[in-house]
Amino acid sequence: MVREIDVTSATELSSAQIKKIEKVFLSKHKGENVEFVYKIDKELIGGILVVDGDKYYDGTVRSQIDKINTDFKMSEVYVQAATVPKRRKSKPSADSASVKKTPAAAPEQLNAENIKAQTEKELSDIVSRYNKSFDVRHAGSVEFCGDGVIMCNGLSAAEYGEMLQIENGAQAIVLSLSDGNVGAIVLDDEDSVSAHMLVKTTGMIVSVPVGDKLLGRVVNPLGKPVDGLGEFTSDKYRPIEAPAPAIKDRDKVNTPMLTGLLAVDSMIPIGKGQRELIIGDRQTGKTSIAVDTILNQKGKGVICIYVAIGQKSSTVSSIVNTLTERGAMEYTVIVSATARDSAPLQYIAPYAGCAIAEEFMYAGKDVLIVYDDLSKHAVAYRAMSLLLKRPPGREAYPGDIFYLHSRLLERAAKLSPELGGGSITALPIVETLAGDISAYIPTNIISITDGQIYLESELFNAGIRPAINVGLSVSRVGGSAQTKAMRKVSGKLRLDLSQYRELAVFAQFGADLDDATARLLEQGKRTTEIIKQDVHSPMSVEQQIILLYVTTKQLLKDIPVARIAEFKDKFIKFFDIDYADVVKELRECGEITMDMGIRIEDAVNEFALYFLKDEAHE
Repeated sequence: MVREIDVTSATELSSAQIKKIEKVFLSKHKGENVEFVYKIDKELIGGILVVDGDKYYDGTVRSQIDKINTDFKMSEVYVQAATVPKRRKSKPSADSASVKKTPAAAPEQLNAENIKAQTEKELSDIVSRYNKSFDVRHAGSVEFCGDGVIMCNGLSAAEYGEMLQIENGAQAIVLSLSDGNVGAIVLDDEDSVSAHMLVKTTGMIVSVPVGDKLLGRVVNPLGKPVDGLGEFTSDKYRPIEAPAPAIKDRDKVNTPMLTGLLAVDSMIPIGKGQRELIIGDRQTGKTSIAVDTILNQKGKGVICIYVAIGQKSSTVSSIVNTLTERGAMEYTVIVSATARDSAPLQYIAPYAGCAIAEEFMYAGKDVLIVYDDLSKHAVAYRAMSLLLKRPPGREAYPGDIFYLHSRLLERAAKLSPELGGGSITALPIVETLAGDISAYIPTNIISITDGQIYLESELFNAGIRPAINVGLSVSRVGGSAQTKAMRKVSGKLRLDLSQYRELAVFAQFGADLDDATARLLEQGKRTTEIIKQDVHSPMSVEQQIILLYVTTKQLLKDIPVARIAEFKDKFIKFFDIDYADVVKELRECGEITMDMGIRIEDAVNEFALYFLKDEAHE
């Protein structure tokens, strides 16, 4: 059997060069029948390219230029022309790009000549580094392609999760390794991939642009803008897959991540660094809770990332419009992999969003990320796995579906002060069928997260919004993520509301009720009306505390149930204006004092007098 070795150069090789090449490769294949095939390709600019089986020895000038461009693209190369204040030292993340930077010159020495010299030195260092040896890669060819999946022969050294470079410029991710071939998913330009195309290993994993330039933009999972606002350039990239922070690098979750929803912040509090699942059937308000939480972060210094997975384009557009109208896009990034996008893009979307979030977290900032939704993410992964001929597990999902979501959600954390104290708070969304939270995907994610907000169709249809089932909803962080005042006024709220909903079931049959039960039902009706909230109308924590204080002290007994919602809206506006000093004091001390309680009661009595008088007049 003849072993064929292809040698391609930009110009015709001399006899001495040919002799040297043949000597090197004949020594690698002693005893074999080797035949050398020489070709000329002027696009290589210079140098030689040798293909020996599935090994790809690339010493061409074109390859070196591509690598230099990649090195600059993937690294943080700064040339500062002014004095910059000292930044707080923080431990770099393990997966950060590492580039040796030249120490900055003193402010008086920073001029055009120094900047030019510094840039030329860095360029020279990179070029000399690549000139030392050939770029050795493993190569193969596409054997089969279809539905965003390719099967390749060769690539014997490919690794799981590694990025492949296809001849047409498309990227692919290795997801299946077997003796005879390698299975991968194509991320972009899949329609132009065909059989027999050359595929090369890269030794890297897919990376996305990160940083402040993404704020206010809608991008696809590869970091390319899809909002029609033009291209942008970023000097920072992060790999989409990264290890979760170690236990020793984490801090306690004890700072509230306020959603602006009274029902959530009082009974199911979320802390910065927590993972709280939002779960329920279709059309029960899951996305609305997430969007309201994003709206409530305005002015709080929290960066928000919304990842749309398999959503309709019209839905994503509606969310963008809502956030834009309310001034929330300026601190928000939207990563969109809609239903029209391929399964591979939907698969990498949450990991790309998490990589963008990690850049802000390691810079010491607080980040809120929404995954909407992981049910469709699991479906996309199942489709890819079946095309790659990986065996399905329970309910036709691959057996590693738990690992798929756990390695994503474990990256949410509150970092220790030594690492800057940044955080990622994750709100994954999962859709249930007929309220079945014991299905495979819901139970998987429930076991990974720190609690869940369960939305019930019956409550939603009854006009209770948000339609939270307090019996099946839980936060494992609990009061640790609440202020003292909120803990005090919401202590019994959850239990009282659960008792009311149980009693209401029996009361509808018209049974005779004793006075205590009747009072409990009347109070429950008023509490239910108080926690109802219109969509996209988040409340400040001070407003929530005041309303809960009024409710738990049973100060609304004289207000008709049908007018509680109207009373609530008007009373809050009245209190914010006429009792602004109480609101300010509550915000500063975070606790309700006895004097504060008396003034709140006086405000209720004062406002109720005019409110009921208006009703009598009507």
